[in-house]
Amino acid sequence: MTVRIVTDSVTDLPQSFIDNLGVSVVPLTVRFGHEELRDGIDLTRDEFYERLVAAKELPTTSAPSIGQFVEAFEKAGDGADGIVCIVVSSKVSATHNSAVQAAAQVQVDCPIEVVDTLQASMGIGMVVLAAGRAAAQGASVEEVVKVARSAVERCQCFATLDTLEYLHRGGRIGMAQAFLGSVLKVKPMIILTGGEVHPLDRPRTRARAVARLMQVARDFSPVDELAVIHSTTPDEAATIARELGSLLPDGREPIMARFGPVLGVYVGPAALGVGLLQSEDR
Repeated sequence: MTVRIVTDSVTDLPQSFIDNLGVSVVPLTVRFGHEELRDGIDLTRDEFYERLVAAKELPTTSAPSIGQFVEAFEKAGDGADGIVCIVVSSKVSATHNSAVQAAAQVQVDCPIEVVDTLQASMGIGMVVLAAGRAAAQGASVEEVVKVARSAVERCQCFATLDTLEYLHRGGRIGMAQAFLGSVLKVKPMIILTGGEVHPLDRPRTRARAVARLMQVARDFSPVDELAVIHSTTPDEAATIARELGSLLPDGREPIMARFGPVLGVYVGPAALGVGLLQSEDR
């Protein structure tokens, strides 16, 4: 059985895992004024954050077109027994709709299943990782989809932001609107629940926010996988990873990931997050 995995660039799964699992990534677009840049192709993470800090106007993002997914499906479908497309939450992006329409239009000789993760960043990454490993072991399309949907039920992604300004101005604030009255006084913590951004906590200092981030991760244990995500503070992320490493079985280490340009538009510099996959026997 050859089942291929397609995802979008909001996934934030490190490139080494993408390469090892043979995952195809369809890029979203980041716009600085009239300049359109494909996430991960025309714009690196370092370049993005340098431009974000210097920009007078907040950049915008857009979902991949139907045609981009058609192209990805045609390429992935060559010699495949099936394609499983795993995408960012349909409640915050039109990406899922583009993938569904492309799956209905494309001419390939294998079934295509589109999975809405209701997640972002390494919340998606956890689903891609689980499905990609199942596919690599020869699982059928139905089996890979089952693994992916199980992971959707068990994945979590939460973060602490240095400011809510980017999320608010970018229009993706969702249920975290409740933060706005105290946005200047706290380090807002958010979590993706039911596909939308919700408030998690509002510690008043960075140190308390980091401590709370780690406590929430521990509260979700036991876990099978865990990733620490940052936008511009790798040293802080490494410290958190060392502290949370004991949550993983078999002496494994957390995945180190970085918020890409698309999510960077909304979380801003100095954001820290955790993505994890809860154990099935929790």
